[in-house]
Amino acid sequence: MDLLLLFKAAVLGVVEGLTEFLPISSTGHLILAASLLDFTGDAAKVFEIAIQTGAMFAVMWEYRQRLVSTLSGMGRKPEATRLVVNLVVAFIPAAIAGLLLGSAIKAQLFHPVPVALSFVVGGVIILWVERRHRAVFSTQTAGGSKPHARIESVDEMSTLDAFKVGLVQCAALIPGTSRSGATIIGAMLFGFSRQAATEFSFFLGIPTLIAAGAYSLFKERAHLHIADLPMFAVGVVTAFISALLCIRWLIRYVSTHDFTVFAWYRIVFGGLVLLTAWTGWVEWKA
Repeated sequence: MDLLLLFKAAVLGVVEGLTEFLPISSTGHLILAASLLDFTGDAAKVFEIAIQTGAMFAVMWEYRQRLVSTLSGMGRKPEATRLVVNLVVAFIPAAIAGLLLGSAIKAQLFHPVPVALSFVVGGVIILWVERRHRAVFSTQTAGGSKPHARIESVDEMSTLDAFKVGLVQCAALIPGTSRSGATIIGAMLFGFSRQAATEFSFFLGIPTLIAAGAYSLFKERAHLHIADLPMFAVGVVTAFISALLCIRWLIRYVSTHDFTVFAWYRIVFGGLVLLTAWTGWVEWKA
């Protein structure tokens, strides 16, 4: 058993779990961390996608009562049926785009410099959306009250709302963009409250990332061996634990804070990667 390999798997699992649900791109961080750890190759690329299922298991565990209630209420409770339909509708655009463009994107953009550029661009977009959000919801009406978000809960979503969020999730195919960032910030632009956008992003991640992990494992099965099982197990477990902690923290955070700090983190971190790549201070590997 290669203990160094297991250590690298554990580190990447923690990176995945801590970044999957924050608007800072788990895929981007995994690409950069794997480059620094010299964790490369076909099996490593499959590993980086597969361990996302660990983060999804964390969502399923944290929301297990809501998920059981929703599944058992399908056909009987309108809100349960609507949520399932909305998740299916939101999942479809990224699934189609991934099948059509996934291979080309991986070949051209799964490298440190494109990831760093996406970090910076995404950070600027988050700053713009948060500034717009504050301008809209801090202005008092003539009656002295402040306007509310059009959608305060995922139960208030329409099928069209779900489809629009599904479209912006397609942007997350570009590494460094952030799936959670695209869906949360996109939903806020469409009139969601920050809490509703975050919760729907959690739920949408379940079919999206589990499907991506399963598809990647099937497609690249020729590169996998039984000896890789401990590496994958360590990555999934550490991703689950760290993601569970992150989810619980983020739920509390969004109730009283915005995402500006993550935007500046993206800009500074991406800028540092670009600087070190340009100067040669760090040899970023593909």
